[in-house]
Amino acid sequence: MAQDKRSILVTGGAGYIGSHAVLALKDAGYNPVVIDNLVTGFRWAVPDDVPFYEGNVVDGALIAQIVKHENIVAAMHFAGSVVVPESVENPLKYYQNNTANSREFIEHLIHNNVRHLIFSSTAATYGIPEQMPVAEDCPQIPINPYGMSKLMTEYMLRDISAAHDFNFCALRYFNVAGADPQGRSGQSTAGATHLIKVAVEAALGRRDSIGIFGTDFDTKDGSGVRDYIHVSDLAQAHLLALQALMNNPQNSYTLNCGYGHGFSVIEVLDAVDRVTNAKLNRVIQGRRAGDPDALVADNRAIMAQFNWTPQYNDLDIIVTHALQWERILSQKNMA
Repeated sequence: MAQDKRSILVTGGAGYIGSHAVLALKDAGYNPVVIDNLVTGFRWAVPDDVPFYEGNVVDGALIAQIVKHENIVAAMHFAGSVVVPESVENPLKYYQNNTANSREFIEHLIHNNVRHLIFSSTAATYGIPEQMPVAEDCPQIPINPYGMSKLMTEYMLRDISAAHDFNFCALRYFNVAGADPQGRSGQSTAGATHLIKVAVEAALGRRDSIGIFGTDFDTKDGSGVRDYIHVSDLAQAHLLALQALMNNPQNSYTLNCGYGHGFSVIEVLDAVDRVTNAKLNRVIQGRRAGDPDALVADNRAIMAQFNWTPQYNDLDIIVTHALQWERILSQKNMA
């Protein structure tokens, strides 16, 4: 991969996915610079040799200072809110953090001549898809404010790139899971709702049981099927997107990030049982409103456009890395 010693601004770089992007940038020879307000992120998740600014992406003076002082040439935008049920209860928070703040941040980038942005989008923009796997041109009909807040930013990016010397890549994540194979970072948020995170917490005795929300889906075992992507493979996709944007400034991209196949909730819990050689206490619960039977990415576009080659496309490996991180995290919390 071509390396660029100029700096890349990573918003939300102290969070789960953002911290893995920082590690991937460092490993590839780039200079990441992090801005994070630490509302959900952790200062210790950012390596000591990475410049860190505590603040908000809407602070125009701070963004101008960072761009000038750190020689920023591109940005990866992870800062935002990501809990779907919370978005239903508090939509104003999501339209502020994911849509309004993104508009402000993009404006600051353009005013400071930063011409490339990778945006953290989501498969939630599709809502309940009519076909599976889900391709990028499938109808986008979000069923919650989280998905809509991200879709609105995608629309903004398209309009802004048409009007300015600016290109973007919106990556629509499917179910991100796992942790850095070297144990440098992982999902650390207390009360996280991600299935694999919750399951490994239960496996280590931090939860009494693990819920299965519905066993009457139209799937092979009745539980919901999702496309789980290892967070380090997702971080690698961001590096490829960065390279593409900088090499082809006339092009923008909107691409799915998933493996193109799914696992059911029961299959995920079986994998945790295998990896731990124990048995989770499973509790059958009712279906949650709006949960599709299955959500699996059509990933042919990103494979073709970026020659993306996942390294951790294995459920047991994803679970193993998540479990490894959960043990490291318990030591951090005890320290």
